[in-house]
Amino acid sequence: MSATLIPEAASGGTGAGPGAPSTASTMRRNFWRGVWRVMRRKPSRLAGAVILVGFAFMAIFGPMFYPDQLPDNANAITQPPSWEHWFGTDPQGRDVLALVITGSRYVLLSAAVTALITVVFGTGLGLFSGFKRGRWDTVLMRVTDMKLTIPGLPLLLVLATVWKFGNPLQMGLVLGLLGWGGVARAVRAQTLSLRERGFIEAARGLGLSTRHIIGKELLPSMAPYIAMNMLIAVTGAVYAQVGLFFLGVLPYESNNWGVMLNLAVFQAGAMITPYALGYLLAPLLAILLLTLGIVLVVDAMDEIFNPRLREE
Repeated sequence: MSATLIPEAASGGTGAGPGAPSTASTMRRNFWRGVWRVMRRKPSRLAGAVILVGFAFMAIFGPMFYPDQLPDNANAITQPPSWEHWFGTDPQGRDVLALVITGSRYVLLSAAVTALITVVFGTGLGLFSGFKRGRWDTVLMRVTDMKLTIPGLPLLLVLATVWKFGNPLQMGLVLGLLGWGGVARAVRAQTLSLRERGFIEAARGLGLSTRHIIGKELLPSMAPYIAMNMLIAVTGAVYAQVGLFFLGVLPYESNNWGVMLNLAVFQAGAMITPYALGYLLAPLLAILLLTLGIVLVVDAMDEIFNPRLREE
């Protein structure tokens, strides 16, 4: 899959003629036209893109319409879904949908930070290790192997005694530093395959620097693979943090979907009280929709960057 962009990378990294700018702009236009054709071929892919944009909009702008602490309402404690409260209310009388919206910023921001750190750190290390090989490869892969052996849950338990994880950036930083090992290993394997290709050999024969070869030749060829790993890392980060808050591993210093699930089960009795079922289903549906959107977009990206699938 990553080899599909090799011709573009090779032609872009070996020089530029008089018509290079127009050729590059034409290639960009053709690329985005191809993206639109792939997305339009299956309406579900467009739906996935709309879902992701909707979640991003909700996380950025949604909490602006609500106060930092939603007010309690003693007259609306644990009410079933209604036109006024689509998913009912919680044991404090707060609207469950409002809790999902205000809690989305923590979940999605920390997931985005996790994905960014995981992909940037893992990709950089994997590219450098796979291209340099030799002693550098041995040292960096041993460090990666040591990182993969560190159990994440016990480490988070220890860190929870120092950090309260009330800030999503803290959560994203920790999850990102715990999750880059697998990406580094996978990118290294891809790099070892690509470094023997003709366009890389030609770049080395021209005496181009390591930074140029990695940044201009290898990295563009692996862009689809890296983008997919970033989206998958978002899903993993959401599951990780929601699961930790649901299990009570982390203190409840902020509103998020994991805290909602914990309180719905252990405080509101959503498993035995029908009126509180909306309190449990709302964050679960949010997680399900987010995962569905990512799966649909990844499916579209696979066809965008795979010429065999485009021809079928």
